[in-house]
Amino acid sequence: MSDPTSAAPDRTDAARVSSPVGLHRVLEPTGDAITLPQAAQRLDARPELWSDEVRIAVETLNLDAASYRQLAEKHSTGGTVDGEAVRAEVLDIVATRGKMQNPVTGSGGMLIGTVEEVGPDSTLGLAVGDRVATLVSLSLTPLAITDGLARWDGRSEQVPAAGHAILFGRSIAATLPADLDPHLALMVMDVCGAPALVERVVGEYAARGVAPTVAVLGGAGKSGSLSLAAARAAGAGRTIGVVPVERERSVLEASGLADAVVLADARSPLGLAAAVESAGGPADVTVVCVDVPGCEQPAILATAQGGTIIFFSMATNFAAAALGAEGLAADVRMLVGNGYVPGHAETALRLVRDVPAVRALFEGRLATEKAGSDA
Repeated sequence: MSDPTSAAPDRTDAARVSSPVGLHRVLEPTGDAITLPQAAQRLDARPELWSDEVRIAVETLNLDAASYRQLAEKHSTGGTVDGEAVRAEVLDIVATRGKMQNPVTGSGGMLIGTVEEVGPDSTLGLAVGDRVATLVSLSLTPLAITDGLARWDGRSEQVPAAGHAILFGRSIAATLPADLDPHLALMVMDVCGAPALVERVVGEYAARGVAPTVAVLGGAGKSGSLSLAAARAAGAGRTIGVVPVERERSVLEASGLADAVVLADARSPLGLAAAVESAGGPADVTVVCVDVPGCEQPAILATAQGGTIIFFSMATNFAAAALGAEGLAADVRMLVGNGYVPGHAETALRLVRDVPAVRALFEGRLATEKAGSDA
């Protein structure tokens, strides 16, 4: 196995020049086939910096939900996750690829850590000693693990880790807020693109004098609960939370974040559409926050003609979404939630601070994960 932290092989002169988007860290493919780091097969994860880079001492990785679900399901028997096998596969991915990018889902996650070194030409505004969360995907972040993930049981999305990560000149990171548990802040920042984009889209409707009906699939989850809060704050006329199980319905109803909460399988076209309609739909804006495949056409059917669908899930098949809308003669605008909207971290943190129900849901989720890790 090649070690991405060892001396890099010869590359083209163009690739040797520091690039703000990280082309100089791409080891495979090379030459005319070279790609951006997210699409690359292997990255150079050596700790030595180019002049505009920043090195982070890793504290915790946060695997994105779709990636962790795939790994957990792959290594489960009778509903019990083999944490050792999950940990071994994550270590193998990082060692082989020089980054954490699930080869099945293509997604990664993010991390928190402390700034170790800042290149003299870095424009990220970070200083040595800053404790930060990276706001770019692990699928494009050079990463090396040095502790074998010995403190992780493989049964949670948050991964205690030691090692280093590299940020490029055009990366994004945010200093961790002093008033929040860093692991809570990591949870929030991992999905901060969702509420920011929902706020923007609902705000566009409100600016036209329309108070849209907003349905959020996966409304009791991290991105879902933040999206419901953002929709209401931005001027939604009605919010509908869609959840798959009774336990989540009880939790979301108690939170008061949605005007209506319905139980439905987001993969069931007729079931989802009927559930949303029973709660006041179809939706003007549908937000897909569930981490399972097969939700594309159901979301289309649950959305009004002329409406908007935001796909904020790495499990989305965007070809299925486009062809499904065509086949259903659905006049809907479909947006890819790419995880970045200017000011997204600040938006999400504001919602956690200002909406007690959102903070309670996140704190409850964090407590559950910690309890599971300690068991």
